[in-house]
Amino acid sequence: MSVPKYTGSMTALATPFLEDGSLAEADLKKLVEAQIQAGIDALVPVGTTGECPTLSHDEHERVVELTIETAAKRVPVIAGAGSNSTREAVSLTKSAHEAGADAFLHVAPYYNKPSQEGLFRHFSAIAEATDRPIVLYSIPGRCGIQIDVATVERLLAKYPHVNHIKEAGGSVERVDELKKAMGDDIVVLSGDDSLTLPFIGSGAEGVISVASNVIPAEVVALVKACRDGDLKTASALHRQLFPIFKNLFIEPNPVPVKACMVQAGIFQTERVRLPLCELQPENKTLILSIFEALQAELSAQA
Repeated sequence: MSVPKYTGSMTALATPFLEDGSLAEADLKKLVEAQIQAGIDALVPVGTTGECPTLSHDEHERVVELTIETAAKRVPVIAGAGSNSTREAVSLTKSAHEAGADAFLHVAPYYNKPSQEGLFRHFSAIAEATDRPIVLYSIPGRCGIQIDVATVERLLAKYPHVNHIKEAGGSVERVDELKKAMGDDIVVLSGDDSLTLPFIGSGAEGVISVASNVIPAEVVALVKACRDGDLKTASALHRQLFPIFKNLFIEPNPVPVKACMVQAGIFQTERVRLPLCELQPENKTLILSIFEALQAELSAQA
């Protein structure tokens, strides 16, 4: 049986909270519905943008379940299930598998800084817990380690369903290296909105986006133009969206995007959980002014 592959525009969903700090389930349903209506290709709950490190296990599982229920098989759900504890990562994978997730996102173990052999064994244990696709997530800036191309190649050779990688190391060369080693057998996804255009130009098949929480239709259009080879349209869209792509990371993700989501009427509150905290006033003014200007420009074009 062939292993599914997921490509295109995918949203790393932010997790909404109420003023008392509990999950805002109605807001999450609203977000999922808006994403699907905008044409997004897949949903990725409880990743970094979903504040997975500060969710309890029960909350983590509830966000995954609610996303799957609301999506109702209209788009795939790629559940975040990563951990720097292999046992925990396996447990989260099994739970999401039982809930009906289509695939799983697994970040390189952070803080532990395992060797490449340790990475291979970590992801092997996860691969043996499910037969559904696994999206490896290489983000050296947060984890302190990179998943080497040779390790990805070794995993894919043994486990054909370890057939995706989200690349968030900022290197377009990594796309070339992965594609040279594994060709179309590996699906490469950009982990940075601002690198979607050059990544797809080098052979990547999509993006797991933060910006699409607030501008899903525009990210869908950008990815489509890139994949269609329409460089003129893709370049124009990239330039138009670049200020929001860049400034959504003016402070740690997902703090800025949550401010924009409140401004757009998607979330009720900007709440994040410590150790993250609210935007500094000057940064909030800046990101909201950029977002408002983009909204006005897009409305004028409609």
